[in-house]
Amino acid sequence: MVRRIAPYLLAALSGALLPLALAPFHLWWMAVISLGVLAYLLRHVAPRQGALLGWAHGSGSFLVGVSWIYIAIHDFGYYSVGLSVLMTAAFCIAMGLLPGVMGYGYCRWVRDGLGGHVLGFAAVWLLVEWLRSWVLTGFPWLLAGYAMIDTPVAGWAPVIGVFGLTFWVALAGGALAGLASHWRRGLPPFIASLALAGLGLSLQQQQWTQPADKAPLTVGLVQSNISQDKKWQDAEFWATLEFYDVASQPLWGSTDLVIWPEAAVPALYHHAIPYFDYIRDLADKAGGALITGVPTRNGDDLYNSVMVISGGEGIYNKQRLVPFGEYVPLRQFMGTLISIFDLPLSSFSRGKPDQPHLDVKGWQLAGSICYEIVYPDLIARGAEGADILFTISNDGWFGDSIGPSQHMQMAQMRALENGRELIRVTSTGITGLIDHRGQITHRLPSFTQGTLVETVQARVGTTPFTRFGSAPILILAALTAALATLTRRQTSP
Repeated sequence: MVRRIAPYLLAALSGALLPLALAPFHLWWMAVISLGVLAYLLRHVAPRQGALLGWAHGSGSFLVGVSWIYIAIHDFGYYSVGLSVLMTAAFCIAMGLLPGVMGYGYCRWVRDGLGGHVLGFAAVWLLVEWLRSWVLTGFPWLLAGYAMIDTPVAGWAPVIGVFGLTFWVALAGGALAGLASHWRRGLPPFIASLALAGLGLSLQQQQWTQPADKAPLTVGLVQSNISQDKKWQDAEFWATLEFYDVASQPLWGSTDLVIWPEAAVPALYHHAIPYFDYIRDLADKAGGALITGVPTRNGDDLYNSVMVISGGEGIYNKQRLVPFGEYVPLRQFMGTLISIFDLPLSSFSRGKPDQPHLDVKGWQLAGSICYEIVYPDLIARGAEGADILFTISNDGWFGDSIGPSQHMQMAQMRALENGRELIRVTSTGITGLIDHRGQITHRLPSFTQGTLVETVQARVGTTPFTRFGSAPILILAALTAALATLTRRQTSP
């Protein structure tokens, strides 16, 4: 009995190693080991066993890596401990189904074809990670490529994006499994993966974008540290408005642009127009500008929005919504279950694609809201023609967990992929600035009230990733998997 379940326990354990490669732990080699163990376990098993091994690996990853979901459900959704544990576990185990699909498909069609043990494994893993970014609007969390943000492999990010870095991790993992199984056969792909890492180091010297011929912009970022359990209470409403007013007073006149976080004012815009008129008057008199997150309504549609209140114009409505947080998937089919998931503010509408940049004092700002920063191609589409990237968030849902660090790391990757500086403003942290190489240059301590005043530099030019997105690496992966499948059918009917 123990011998029969041991491979599945090992798969789950190796899956649990993957989050340790990401922020805040940054043990990047754990990602290679994690996928290496899975590749080794899948080398000689039947497709059904491959599915179970992949499912165990994925469930282990999510149970460790997104355990913060419990905080959102229990602490801020106010469900019981038992139900919160059950819902968190159910979500993580359900998310493990996609790696299970990967395990089945790899063993059934790809593994025994040309290059299947290494290239095929990397290709199928990448394609399933990409698929995970689309199911029910997607959950592209814990992508293995993020582990490479501070390694030589990161030089590839402006070329092939985070999915390309994931391909390298899976390639190196497959090569590691090959070394363990038959070292002479595994050595060439392992050397090839090292060579690709070395080329990444060379690519880090490439300047894909250049500073624009504009004077730096002085920005003031406001972090309120208003916890999620108080944010929408009526008793806290006026205290919230007073905080942003008082915190911003020193910034008018001393900065070019002030940015408040997602849904900073906990009311629909048209319900708070007198307050915004007051703030706009202060900013205009000082020659300043203000961008803030605020819910808006257009007819029957409710949007999670970011607006230019003063110093320019523009509004951006969030396109990628959080399942069960901002909308309920398959609402019409869920019947009485809808009462479980119908949380406050879970009826937002999606913003239209290809919305224009926000215009502030002649600067073109490509904005995103919270969860959207985890979508590489969405940010790449907005980055083209933008002077700078910015994102606002309310990471109070994460509580004091690993979630905010993971979220910040994904923002770092977006800056690196697009060769643009990025401003990030949140309610409770992490608020900070990221340079065009994906490095955090300034930040505020989490769970503190405060402001951060620094300068940012506009940049011109585009990276290959900004221009082409994830398409090249996805096409390469699809062709690799197809080649392995076709050759397997020829040799192993």
